[in-house]
Amino acid sequence: MWSVLAGMLAVASLGAACTPSVTTVSGTHAPATVCSGALIFADDFDNFDLEKWQHENTLSGGGNWEFQYYGNNRSNSFTHSGRLFIRPSLTSDQFGEAFLSSGHWNVEGGAPADRCTNPQWYGCERTGSPNNILNPIKSARVRTVNSFSFRYGRVEVRAKMPAGDWLWPAIWLMPAYNTYGTWPASGEIDLVESRGNRAMTHNGVHIGTQEAGSTLHYGPYPAMNGWERAHWVRRNTAGYNSNFHRYQLEWTPNYLRFSIDDMELGRVTPGNGGFWEYGGFNSNRNIENPWRYGSKMAPFDEKFYLIINLAVGGTNGFFPDGVSNPTPKPWWNGSPTAARDFWNARWSWLPTWNLNANDGQDASLQVDYVRIWAL
Repeated sequence: MWSVLAGMLAVASLGAACTPSVTTVSGTHAPATVCSGALIFADDFDNFDLEKWQHENTLSGGGNWEFQYYGNNRSNSFTHSGRLFIRPSLTSDQFGEAFLSSGHWNVEGGAPADRCTNPQWYGCERTGSPNNILNPIKSARVRTVNSFSFRYGRVEVRAKMPAGDWLWPAIWLMPAYNTYGTWPASGEIDLVESRGNRAMTHNGVHIGTQEAGSTLHYGPYPAMNGWERAHWVRRNTAGYNSNFHRYQLEWTPNYLRFSIDDMELGRVTPGNGGFWEYGGFNSNRNIENPWRYGSKMAPFDEKFYLIINLAVGGTNGFFPDGVSNPTPKPWWNGSPTAARDFWNARWSWLPTWNLNANDGQDASLQVDYVRIWAL
C-alpha cells in the first residue's frame, strides 16, 4: 500500500514540476510535453543525425541566383570533433570543368532523401551553356522542416563564421506552414548572416567577416518587405571567423530580441497595430493586411523551423556592387552572366577559401551546438 502511495506522490510531484509553457512545438523530434524553461530541441553534433536535419537538394540558388548547388554529400556537410561543418567545394571537382558550360544536370533522385526540394528557378534540372553555366559551387543547406518546428522560445546557436571571398553563411528560421501566405507574408527570422570577405568595405565600412547581422522579413508581398525596420548589425574587429560566438533569439508573444554573446543586438516590440503598422504598410489603403485576424505578433505568431546553410554570391545585392575588396567583385548584380563571370575570376577568390588546408575549415560554417528552450 505504501509503495503504491509513494508512486502516486512521485507522479503528482513530477506533474506539479511541469509548468505549462506558451511555447508550442511539432515534428518528429518535438517533445510530447512542453514545460516552461525546458530544453525542447538540441544537437551537440557528436554525430550527424539526419533524422533531425534534412538536406535541401536543389539548383535554385536560394531565390537570389546564388552560385551554389545544395546537395547531400559528406564533402559539403559533415560532423567532426563535435561540430557541424558546412563546407563549399567546386562542382568541377566532381564533373569536370567542361560540364559547367555544356552539361545537363538533373538533381531529382529516386530515394525519398534524394528528391529535389525546390523546382523553382530551374532548381531540379538545368543545362549549361557558355553564357549560362551550371552552378559552379557545391554546398549544403540543412533544416528541421520535418523534425522540429516551434512557436515562441529561446534559441542559442554557438557557431564560427567562415572566411573566404563571397561566402554567405546563414542561420535562420522559416515558417512551417505559411499561415499568412507565401514569402514574406508568413515571415522570416534571420538569426545571423555574415560575409566571408576578410577585407571588404562599402562606403568605407567593413562589411565582411567583421560584420554579423540579424533581420526580420515580413510584408504582404515580396515588393513590400519591411526588413529595413528590423535589421541590426554588430561589428567585431577580430572577425566573426576568428572564434565561436553565441547567436541568440528570444521570441515571445510580445517581442523578438536578438543578441550575440548575451549582448542585445536589437529587438522589435510591436504595438496594437502589429507588424502592419510597424512596417509602415498601413499607409497603403489598396492592400489588405494579411495579419488582420492574427495577434499583434503576426506573422511571428506561428511555428518556424531552423535552417543552417552556406551560400555563395548571388545577385540580390547582399554583396553590393561597388564594394572595395583586395580583388574586385567579379560580377555585377544586374548581369545575366553573373555565375560565369564569378567562375572565370576563380583565380582571385578561390585562394582565399584555403580549401586545401585543414580540410577547408577556414571556408566552412562551423556549428558547435544548437539549443532551443521553451519560454
